[in-house]
Amino acid sequence: MTFSIAGRCAKSGAFGVAITTSSIAVGARCPHARAKVGAVATQNVTDPNLGPLLLDYMEKGMSAPDAIAAVTKDRPFIDYRQLTAVDNQGRSATWSGKNILGTHGVSEQRDCVAAGNLLRHATLPNTMTDAFAANADQHLAERLLRALEAGLNSGGEEGPVHSAALIVYHEQAFPLVSLRVDWDDENPIKVLRRLWEDYKPQMGAYLQRAVDPTQAPSYGVPGDP
Repeated sequence: MTFSIAGRCAKSGAFGVAITTSSIAVGARCPHARAKVGAVATQNVTDPNLGPLLLDYMEKGMSAPDAIAAVTKDRPFIDYRQLTAVDNQGRSATWSGKNILGTHGVSEQRDCVAAGNLLRHATLPNTMTDAFAANADQHLAERLLRALEAGLNSGGEEGPVHSAALIVYHEQAFPLVSLRVDWDDENPIKVLRRLWEDYKPQMGAYLQRAVDPTQAPSYGVPGDP
């Protein structure tokens, strides 16, 4: 049903998630991140409440493993959930309940964590974290997207995926990158790649307009002097 990667850039301190699934609008429910805190994915039979809760625990100083342990302890229906987290020290952790759907797997690495369910093979998350590590010279959004593409190319889900999302948080409370494909019949990851390529050259300008609009470039629209 879903595969994802959550990651941290050790150089910049940015956090992000790339994710895809067979259902609609995965970006509305599953990826979560917070500047200077961490990144989280909530999937399988998703409870979106758990993303902010994990980030709250990590913001209070818990490690990713301790936050996962706290969130999953005695929680109703937790055996239906699959969770991942990476914290501001690059520690990663996962939870996969006993009711996770189909073939599933996880890969916990330094600065990144991948997980999936209803997969063609259980080692797919390892392929994703390997791709993330192999592109350490790239922007975090690019690294996450390449990892998602690697997961798709190595087999992906048992069935077709239909939605995908990419988020990155850096120094601000708002996302530096927040791109979503809520539905595509053929290849939402390909559409997400196109969105990122279009957004990437404008990313700095949108940030500058928020931080100091007096120093921002012109808007380049009709009527803009």
